[in-house]
Amino acid sequence: MQAMLLVADIGNTRIKWGLCDDSGIARSASLPDDSDAWREQIARWRLQGPQSWVLASVQPTRCERLANFLRSRSDTVRVLQGYQQLPLILKLESPSQVGIDRLLNALAAKAQVIPGTPAIIVDAGTAVTVDLLDDEGAFVGGSIFPGLQLMAEALHDHTALLPLVDLESAVPLVPAGTTDTAIAAGVHWAVAGGISALVRAISLTVPCLERRIPVFLTGGDASKIQFDLLDHDLFQYDVRPTMTLEGIRIAALALP
Repeated sequence: MQAMLLVADIGNTRIKWGLCDDSGIARSASLPDDSDAWREQIARWRLQGPQSWVLASVQPTRCERLANFLRSRSDTVRVLQGYQQLPLILKLESPSQVGIDRLLNALAAKAQVIPGTPAIIVDAGTAVTVDLLDDEGAFVGGSIFPGLQLMAEALHDHTALLPLVDLESAVPLVPAGTTDTAIAAGVHWAVAGGISALVRAISLTVPCLERRIPVFLTGGDASKIQFDLLDHDLFQYDVRPTMTLEGIRIAALALP
């Protein structure tokens, strides 16, 4: 059986796998850092015989653990180590300091927009990044701030009485009537409002377009955030849960 191309994004919280076909990511899975879960997913996808993997990671130790597990199955594993391996121009003073996940998102966005069109990429995960792909298709940087869970944990860890709240439930209305719901509402709207403000600020740096600026939303928390504050008259929003995996796929196809 011919080996398939599989990609994996090893993040701070979860490990995402993608099963590729000619058009993109055909199937995806979000997994814990656990070899039993990996074996179950391999069985679920019926991956028989040696496979070909390309990995990217912001967690080197976890990446090595997954790579060793896959190699023990006789799979071929390649790891994207840095920006030099990506078919992407970087207009930065210190490109080696940028997390490869941000660059992979930009690479995926580049493949989705009309040449000459800038794009903004929002990745809402453990941290939230809001980055710009300019009208020449180059990554020019952006911004980083804490995500939902980090904000909630910071309030709990650095105060004497505030509880650690559950952010999985629906966003409470404001004004909120309890401490828990007030924290949940505050954290949610801090993230949503921060994204809105940064998208607007970054958009002011790009050439004026006759059409709305594309904004790609990805990351584990993208589906939890209500984007009511975002301006849909100026921006064209596109939620793409597998964006980082798609960037890895594009980079994998460009590897020598």
